[in-house]
Amino acid sequence: MKANRLYFIDAVRAFAILMMLQGHFVDTLLNPIYRDDSYTAYTVWSYFRGITAPTFFTISGLVFLYLLLKAHAKGSDKQRLRKGATRGVMLIGIGYALRIPFFSWLKGDFDTYFLVIDVLQCIGLSLLMLIGLYLLCRRNSTILSILLFIIGCVIFVTEPLYRTLTLENVPLVFANYLSKSNGSVFTILPWFGYVAFGGFLATLFFKYSQRKYFKQITVSAFFVLSILLLFYSTQILQQLFRITNIELFERAANYNYLFLRLGNVLLYFAFFYFLERFMKQSIVTRIGETTLNIYVVHFIIIYGSFTGIGLKHFYYKSLEPWEAVFGALAFIVAVCIIVFHIGKTNAFIYKYLRKLLHLIKPIDKNTKETDEEF
Repeated sequence: MKANRLYFIDAVRAFAILMMLQGHFVDTLLNPIYRDDSYTAYTVWSYFRGITAPTFFTISGLVFLYLLLKAHAKGSDKQRLRKGATRGVMLIGIGYALRIPFFSWLKGDFDTYFLVIDVLQCIGLSLLMLIGLYLLCRRNSTILSILLFIIGCVIFVTEPLYRTLTLENVPLVFANYLSKSNGSVFTILPWFGYVAFGGFLATLFFKYSQRKYFKQITVSAFFVLSILLLFYSTQILQQLFRITNIELFERAANYNYLFLRLGNVLLYFAFFYFLERFMKQSIVTRIGETTLNIYVVHFIIIYGSFTGIGLKHFYYKSLEPWEAVFGALAFIVAVCIIVFHIGKTNAFIYKYLRKLLHLIKPIDKNTKETDEEF
């Protein structure tokens, strides 16, 4: 089966990574007196910033499983599985490394803060979990598709059950993947739910993308589903409570941010998929192909990874709104310039990492590694 590259994914990732850059810059450096919902600009900014992470997780599941299904159709999924496992472990390792205070350790000052879980560890573990589900169901993609959809729904609906999970008697290195009580920014629940929905979409794209009018139907479906999730998902959960008398549905409806964010993500997908033909081989796709490098560089500059010296340590919560806006724009440009002209490419990282681990044969020099999961 022939399956074309999904260029709109790079556009979505580019938009999400740029939103993340400005989001982290403003959130870290803006003076707290302006963090007030009475300011319309701040309210709008805060709302759209909240869509960035769901977009990344959904895209990660879509890209990873779509490539895996393509490889399976070609009979080369073993190599893709090895690459995916390497990718997952690498993301987890980088996530921890970015928070290691090397200078503090050299002084003999140790703490457990570097064990908190952020987006990279969460996505890395999610990819490993997707591999497990794929191996369990690869003989029947329909079962895999249904299973991923059910997992996504169950994780979202049961969010009230693990929202305040503490796990005091579980070792910290494991507890942080499930509980935010120790400072973790992201946890595998509920975020794997978005990855599962992304994987579900991947099965549909792979199975039906060659059919006539697929793009038109998919764009329309994304738009309709986004409207349903944004305006009616809460009512649907409330109706399920009335029908089943299961309290969990009511609790989920009373704090229904997960399905709402999924609606936002699908709206992004509809917009960028509709405009896909304008984004091939553009600066947008270049940005979307280097999201991991951009993430690492921005993290070092803002939070001072490795050195302990970053923008946060000089301007933490001190900027006026106009300074934050222009500073964020300059920060985005600076990070992109560093990544494009100074930073190493993902292909370089992959090539030598895989040589080191002896997992698969070295990649062909003529092969361009752009199908990244983050």
